[in-house]
Amino acid sequence: MVINVINGKTSISVVNQLLVDIFNDILTIEQTALQSGALNDISVTEIHTIEAVGMYVPRSMSGIAYDLNITVGTLTTAINNLVKKGYVERSRIEEDRRVVLINLTRKGKLAYRVHRKFHSDMVKETIEGLDPEEEKILIKALDKLNHFFKDKYKLKNGIKKE
Repeated sequence: MVINVINGKTSISVVNQLLVDIFNDILTIEQTALQSGALNDISVTEIHTIEAVGMYVPRSMSGIAYDLNITVGTLTTAINNLVKKGYVERSRIEEDRRVVLINLTRKGKLAYRVHRKFHSDMVKETIEGLDPEEEKILIKALDKLNHFFKDKYKLKNGIKKE
């Protein structure tokens, strides 16, 4: 492996600093955007729970918990809070009343759309001004990083394998 030097720093040092900064900045910006907007009563964790619930099809608690890589008990606490805040609602299926389904309310769908727009704007800004070859290189690098994390930490589609 060849380690390049950029402005007196190794490429490893530069990439490390960029990844750490980007990760921390995204979390801070998401939280700030939520707190300053109409959705100022939810956290980044709660917005990601809303995202896992999804827009159109009611989902089971176990399916949502699996996607978030948390226990159903932990999810229950989060869902209780989101129900109180008016973002989600529970329902049961008639065939098996034990099965609890979660779906977004109108307020929850608004939160979902606002969050999606945040991510869409972030991605558009990231690739703005790149030529097609630079886009390919960025995608290849991010895909390589994504596969590394999934393989190294035994993740499946971003979710830790059980």
